[in-house]
Amino acid sequence: MDPHLLRTYVTVARLASFSEAARELGYTQSAVSQHIAALEQDLGATLLTRRPVTPTAAGDRLLEHAAPLLLRLEAARADVVRMAAAPAPGLTLAATPTALGPAVLAALPAAGVTVRVLSRDRIPAAVATGTADLGLLDGLAAPSDPLRLPDVAPLTTRGAGEEPVAVLLPAGHPLARRPGLRLADLADARWLDAPDAAPPLSRLRTATGGGAFRPALRYDGSDVRTLTALAAAGHGLTLLPLRAATGVPGTVAVPVTAPRLVHRVELVYAGTPAGAAADLVASLIDGAPVAQVSAEPSRP
Repeated sequence: MDPHLLRTYVTVARLASFSEAARELGYTQSAVSQHIAALEQDLGATLLTRRPVTPTAAGDRLLEHAAPLLLRLEAARADVVRMAAAPAPGLTLAATPTALGPAVLAALPAAGVTVRVLSRDRIPAAVATGTADLGLLDGLAAPSDPLRLPDVAPLTTRGAGEEPVAVLLPAGHPLARRPGLRLADLADARWLDAPDAAPPLSRLRTATGGGAFRPALRYDGSDVRTLTALAAAGHGLTLLPLRAATGVPGTVAVPVTAPRLVHRVELVYAGTPAGAAADLVASLIDGAPVAQVSAEPSRP
């Protein structure tokens, strides 16, 4: 299967238009039509209906395979180029918002750094395809357990720190004076659904073996300060690393006592880091943990 034809097909299916796909890819519309026809002939199946432009059942199945195939090809190209080329100056770090703790920020070089805040599921692909030199992501895990990452390419992961997690409650919440909270006891509470700024609610369900964890409000941004302001205003609870939950005006951070969970931060990289990337890896791996936070509840 020709990857150029596959890429054209994915673009047409995503945009639902031959003309828009031609514009994005820099081809003529006739060339796009020829690519789709050649791919359909190769597979012996119709992949798209033409009016409207939508994938057939066979086309939908191909789309399921296409994304990881194209990503692997991009990752292979980036890996070879990385080995053959001299290290580029500067550093591009792709990170989740709650992975950017004080130790990480202090370890960044004084100049030449680009920080890209991405969702957790996009960071491994960014590192694999060379659009980021390093990835820094976080998530809930049992103590000392690695995070589960998508298998997008040969990547190295290294733990860069762990700290307690806490439920962020409005100051007047009935549970705000508790010394600790069992996560399962809050399954029926109102929660903020903020998958790009806090652990996804599905992860809380998994950690507790079930439970509703119903969203009261959806927040699609990645700004942790906005998330904590929503919690302070009483729109729902959220779970954060104790460092990020401590000292938020109008709130109380109560540590989670069960299940045994930590906020874990991991570095992700391809090949052997060099230059500024190697210095940052050495600083975060060989130095102190990302955060050393006492598991005592904070008070407003």
